[in-house]
Amino acid sequence: MGWISFLIVGLIAGWIAGKIMKREHGLLENLVVGVVGAYLGAFLFRLLGLASTGLIGAIVVAIIGSVVLLVIVGALRKRS
Repeated sequence: MGWISFLIVGLIAGWIAGKIMKREHGLLENLVVGVVGAYLGAFLFRLLGLASTGLIGAIVVAIIGSVVLLVIVGALRKRS
């Protein structure tokens, strides 16, 4: 997957994760959450021995990673 595709997947995943977690983010924050979530999701899927293929698989993995990232960030914010 090229860089442009990766950024588009990250943007879509960040936006969907924001909607799932009922958080309103700007375009840049959606992109950051989606891209970091994509890496986190890929790491978690490899750790669990799961695989995904294609564009839809990449989006699903990125969404799952983004939701996990938002849960972690939310838990850390509540602690402070």
